[in-house]
Amino acid sequence: MRLMTVRMLLVLLMLGTLAAGCQTMTGKSAGENVDDAKITASVKSKLVADKAANLTRVDVDTNNGVVSLNGIVETPQQKVRAEQLAREASGVQRVVNNLQVQRR
Repeated sequence: MRLMTVRMLLVLLMLGTLAAGCQTMTGKSAGENVDDAKITASVKSKLVADKAANLTRVDVDTNNGVVSLNGIVETPQQKVRAEQLAREASGVQRVVNNLQVQRR
């Protein structure tokens, strides 16, 4: 009986260790990292696909569904368009638009 209890405790300890190992250094689970990466890829593809706005120099970061846009654009319209496109991506909770307008 005692041996069975010790084995059960060891199994529970191993399961707890495995569960803790599924968290990254940021405290996000592997699934949350995948979701954020998917959102980032989706936003980037929308920005690149919008040829008229020329938004290829926009950096996109996602954390828990919050998309941050960073970089330089040439017009205020490009800044607004980048935010619109980011909001259209699936899974986006909020957009933080840090884009700076700098004419050439």
